[in-house]
Amino acid sequence: MAGLLDIASLEVRFRTEAGEVTPVSGVSLTVEAGRTTALVGESGSGKSVTSLAVMGLLPRPSGRISGGSVHFAMKSGGAVDLASLPPAEMRKLRGSEIAMIFQEPMTSLNPVLTVGEQIAEQVRLHMGLGSAAAMRRAEDMLGLVEIPDARRRATDYPHQMSGGMRQRVMIALAMSCNPRLLIADEPTTALDVTIQAQILALIDKLRREHDMGVLFITHNLGVVAEVADAVTVMYAGEVVESADVRTLFRAPRHPYTRALIDCLPARAAAGPGGRRIVHSIPGTVASAASAQGCRFAPRCNHATAPCHAAPPALERNEAAHLIRCARWRDL
Repeated sequence: MAGLLDIASLEVRFRTEAGEVTPVSGVSLTVEAGRTTALVGESGSGKSVTSLAVMGLLPRPSGRISGGSVHFAMKSGGAVDLASLPPAEMRKLRGSEIAMIFQEPMTSLNPVLTVGEQIAEQVRLHMGLGSAAAMRRAEDMLGLVEIPDARRRATDYPHQMSGGMRQRVMIALAMSCNPRLLIADEPTTALDVTIQAQILALIDKLRREHDMGVLFITHNLGVVAEVADAVTVMYAGEVVESADVRTLFRAPRHPYTRALIDCLPARAAAGPGGRRIVHSIPGTVASAASAQGCRFAPRCNHATAPCHAAPPALERNEAAHLIRCARWRDL
């Protein structure tokens, strides 16, 4: 096993009234200890479904992992395939070895328990501490994520805190049992720019101090440039490009990756009246069920007839640079 987390050919299926759908198909990526891998794509690309599959949180009985493996290196030194782990064993790992920060903390935190009680509950469950020791640990964690007057704020309920403070509580909750892997699913989307920068810096600081692997899920390539060591780009349930962060920004080869980079405000073009016009990608993410050839072909300026006819393979450009595009050598 090469990394802390190795996802290989992951496939996820859901049963619906219209039949089975496959929102994640053949996804492979690696997260190494002490490093951050960013998973990037528009809404509907399959990023969050991938993270829920890793955490064993797919809605049941409709959702299931139908193929591939999710190998995770545990603190004990052994490795397990999370894709085939029984639910009871998965519950032991969640919170203790693998933790997740969700996009909207107000809907993830329990509104009828104080934030201290919520952190202490996890500590009691996974670390076996008594009530008093667990609460002290909760207060220490709130201090670790730079919440002022942590002892007093531990008695607050989620609604008594700002959005930025609630997100810090979510990070404290995730970090309370010293996990080896942290999954951050759009953790700054609902925050203003100043608070977003603080949260990103905090996650990066904790990663370095605890030698923790981070899977950072986002649609914002500007954030990726700040926090990531490696990047995996997803579109319509598939990986379309994967590289280290410098290679991806210096020499993106997939048209979708290039289009995402062009959407950054720094790439805005000059418009009439001195206005800046931010680029956008026309159309919407294709349904995996309706795709015949390349899933990005209907929105791609470089697509030719063969692109619509046959799905492209994931090809290797360099040692760690993969591209799923039939025409990437010509672009």
